[in-house]
Amino acid sequence: FAMSLLASSGSAQLAANFYATSCPTLLTIVRNAMTQAVNSENRMAASILRLHFHDCFVNGCDGSLLLDDTATFTGEKNAGPNQNSVRGFDIIDTIKTRVEAACNATVSCADILALAARDGVVLVGGPTWTVPLGRRDARTASQSAANAQIPAPGSSLGTITNLFTNKGLTARDVTILSGAHTIGQARCTTFRQRIYNDTNIDPAFATTRRGNCPQAGAGANLAPLDGTPTQFDNRYYQDLVARRGLLHSDQELFNNGTQDALVRTYSNNAATFATDFAAAMVRMGNISPLTGTNGEIRFNCRRPN
Repeated sequence: FAMSLLASSGSAQLAANFYATSCPTLLTIVRNAMTQAVNSENRMAASILRLHFHDCFVNGCDGSLLLDDTATFTGEKNAGPNQNSVRGFDIIDTIKTRVEAACNATVSCADILALAARDGVVLVGGPTWTVPLGRRDARTASQSAANAQIPAPGSSLGTITNLFTNKGLTARDVTILSGAHTIGQARCTTFRQRIYNDTNIDPAFATTRRGNCPQAGAGANLAPLDGTPTQFDNRYYQDLVARRGLLHSDQELFNNGTQDALVRTYSNNAATFATDFAAAMVRMGNISPLTGTNGEIRFNCRRPN
């Protein structure tokens, strides 16, 4: 309960109109840049969404993931959950450069990432939501926290739920936010164990995935996270019901456990999922933001001022 208070205390200081006067063109700049990025590569919508998630789960939504290593701290980019897999930093840099040109030293990298994640989802057919703004940027990052606090693809539902409740989120939020896997791709190294060792898997699906992910090597080979990886829909949940979850952590949501009923609901009702996902993204974006005079407004998202 204390964690939920902690998670929401900062959100009270966030406001959708935070930059209405100081940077009125912000939302247009971000949307235009994300439109260009997603038109150039559809997968970027998923990549930016994942950046936001991995940022928020380490010391809150504070842009810490965007920081490169420095002499005084080791950043999060090379933590286990991120190394060779997080991507899209160049898109955030592009947006930041354009925002600085319009309203310098005003908008945080953390807020840019939150807006970009929302826009990416919308651009591939997902729901929209109003993004509360006013986050400030961290001056440091934590590789150890990234290694400890970001859910892993081989984790059990219990383990992942604990990581979520530690952030003031719920078991239901695990199921809702995992629906982000309705878009994007995953590397062979993240699902190899599932397709060779798990038993709660459709045999034909396992065979198909093995074709691009051998038992050794080829760890960077990609496979779609659901059957329609360029479209934000409810196919992810339909695949779970059919035992075609790509990651072990995905199928854990539908494996005779507490989340089976909700997975079934979403598999049958795309609109319900879309509504719940939008609301859950606001909750996730409210995790422990730096506000007021805490943190800073970074000039370059890759390094502290």
